[in-house]
Amino acid sequence: MQGLLKLSRAIDWLNAQVGKWVIWLILASTAISAINAVVRKVFHTSSNAYLEVQWYLFAWSFLVAAGFTLLNREHVRIDVLNSRLPKKAQIWIDIVGFALFLTPLCLLVLYYTIPMTQQMYATGEMSGNPGGLIRWPVWLALPVGFTLLMIQGWSELIKRVAFLTGDGPDPNVKAGEKSAEEELAEILREREAAKAAGAAPAP
Repeated sequence: MQGLLKLSRAIDWLNAQVGKWVIWLILASTAISAINAVVRKVFHTSSNAYLEVQWYLFAWSFLVAAGFTLLNREHVRIDVLNSRLPKKAQIWIDIVGFALFLTPLCLLVLYYTIPMTQQMYATGEMSGNPGGLIRWPVWLALPVGFTLLMIQGWSELIKRVAFLTGDGPDPNVKAGEKSAEEELAEILREREAAKAAGAAPAP
């Protein structure tokens, strides 16, 4: 298990680094959008390349950061029943989700997108828009992004198995965030302190 936890930490580090740098793609997309607007208004000219490079950068930032988003538990979750279940039941639901849903979905996407990306690279396929860009760089974001998402899912799976075996902390608690048990204990301590203060005789 320690070897798997070491692998999990390496995957977490990789996606953390990706998340740290991918924000610059958003900044670049915003800057290009502003430059395009200025050029269009001032010089009355523009190019589809300006628009498409914004789409490319946004696609890369959105797809490549998917693993980072999973690492930080920021994906949208419709949590109606899960939070009412015991902790072990919640962990088992996550394990089933990562193993039987996330991993097969990512493998299916990779199965279709890797050959398509290779074909676009080999043929040099271009955008159908006048002045458009070559297409394989934006398609490359799909296999890269889903690979990072899949291995992050494996990392989360390892952490949950480690929790069940007693080899790791609760993976559903963010760093610096208190668990429900810790919050309850703190509330009880505050109540006891308030009662003690109220019961103390006046000087």
